Amino acid sequence: MKSGIRHSGFGIRGAVCAQVVGRPAGLRRRAPRFGSSDSPFPIPHSLQHRHATGFTLLEVLAVMALLGLLLLGVFSGLRTATHSVRSGTATIERIDQVRSAQQFLRRELAQTLAQPIGKDSEGGPIYFEGSAREMSYVAPLPGYLGKLGPQLQHLQLVDDDDGGMRLELSLALLPPDGQPPQALGDPQVLLEHVSDGGFEYRGEDRQGNPLPWSPEWADGQQLPQLVRIRLEMPGNVAWLPLEVPLRVEPMRGASRMLRRGMGPGGAR
Repeated sequence: MKSGIRHSGFGIRGAVCAQVVGRPAGLRRRAPRFGSSDSPFPIPHSLQHRHATGFTLLEVLAVMALLGLLLLGVFSGLRTATHSVRSGTATIERIDQVRSAQQFLRRELAQTLAQPIGKDSEGGPIYFEGSAREMSYVAPLPGYLGKLGPQLQHLQLVDDDDGGMRLELSLALLPPDGQPPQALGDPQVLLEHVSDGGFEYRGEDRQGNPLPWSPEWADGQQLPQLVRIRLEMPGNVAWLPLEVPLRVEPMRGASRMLRRGMGPGGAR
């Protein structure tokens, strides 16, 4: 009986207090939400407005400027890499051209034959013609091209349209009946973009005396012993001086020995 009275008394007092405070009895007071108007830590009005409207124009411009700088750096890197790849590819192709031209000329000049390519003013045979920018000789071509037999090869430095020169090779057939040589197609370009160059020759005279290097080979009735091809090219690819010894003809070597007074058995 006493416990019920106490409980009812507590309820009466709670109801009276609730009426005094102004809220229904039995309901708890809820804590104020953070940032609300009745919170002890309200959010400033400027921050509320910024959160509601997004980024400012200054922030957008700053992000765009940083993005532009980033894209500029990426583009510069790609451009540098592309330029390096192209430059490396061009250098490799240039090295291959120079190496192929040197190998071809070394092989052909080393196989030069003492076959007449013309006649001099006195009707004597001419086996070799050489000047500072042109030379003519007879040699067999490699591979299937050699099926036509030895051919007249005319090597020359020709001026191009860019102020430089190019190295060209012309081929012609030598008819067995002594007719003029018959050209085989257009001249073939062995090497382009040559800034300067020339040909030089060295050998012996008819008395067997050694001759110094000369840009002209005067005696066409005998072959030079050495041929030098000197070229200068722009860029970082260099043409190493090419010196080719020509084949020694056995019959011509024997005739030279006879002129010197040497017999088959040795010195007299």
